[in-house]
Amino acid sequence: MLAKQYRSFKHDLDQRGIIFSFSGYLSEEILYSLGNALRQKMTLEDANITTVKKVFSVFVEQAQNIIRYSAEKLSGDAGQTIELSSGMVTIGTENDRFFIVCANVVLATDEPRLRQRLELLRSMDRDAIKAYYKEQLREAPEEQSKGATIGLIEIARRASEPIEFDFDPIDDQKFFFCMKVSI
Repeated sequence: MLAKQYRSFKHDLDQRGIIFSFSGYLSEEILYSLGNALRQKMTLEDANITTVKKVFSVFVEQAQNIIRYSAEKLSGDAGQTIELSSGMVTIGTENDRFFIVCANVVLATDEPRLRQRLELLRSMDRDAIKAYYKEQLREAPEEQSKGATIGLIEIARRASEPIEFDFDPIDDQKFFFCMKVSI
């Protein structure tokens, strides 16, 4: 029964074009290892080097967003400070393109700002995204930002189609956030 259940799960992933999927707690070290595996897999499949770079870059940006902004975290001190953030990252192929999906829980207070930023990016064409990127490089990072505030813009610059995203309310405090990028 166990093997049949997980064989069915793997078959479903294969049918959906999933070549790589991770769900659980992420850290920078796990990100590095997953990134290496992804790069090697795409290299073995003789993917175009430009495509490999774009997919890898978007994967890293999305995983870092999970690490920095997931509302589900574990932390502690085991001789050194440890913080793990929960989320999922999935990479696959669909219609002769790669896609990268990330998902994690976000606080309800962060949802409006994140939605607004993504809707703005989705409404822009390539030239507008490029100009917006240059403009944002000159600006100071947002107060709540744990990075340079340009990660989503970087993702939009590499995407071959507008970013897809959705928020599913969990309760009054949290949303399940999902974002899909096609390359």
